[in-house]
Amino acid sequence: MTSYKELLKQRDALEQQIQEARTRELADAVGKVRALVAEYGLTSEDIFAPARASRTASTSGNKVAPKYKNPETGETWTGRGKAPKWIQDQDRSKFVI
Repeated sequence: MTSYKELLKQRDALEQQIQEARTRELADAVGKVRALVAEYGLTSEDIFAPARASRTASTSGNKVAPKYKNPETGETWTGRGKAPKWIQDQDRSKFVI
């Protein structure tokens, strides 16, 4: 049976071999990509499409125009979220702006 220290040495040797193999394969991959780019005259825009903004990012922070106004205080409400007390249980049509 192998000892703990021998196993650690084996692991270190394997990790070094893994890193060397990765470095070699990355160099080969980069070489192939550069050759294809040169052969076809590609640009970074051809390869990497521009990132699209997510839906939440495009709508977040946009203010919504108010739809209702309290005639007594001038307070407004957009009609989104929980209704304020001044409009609850009332006909909202009389508060429309």
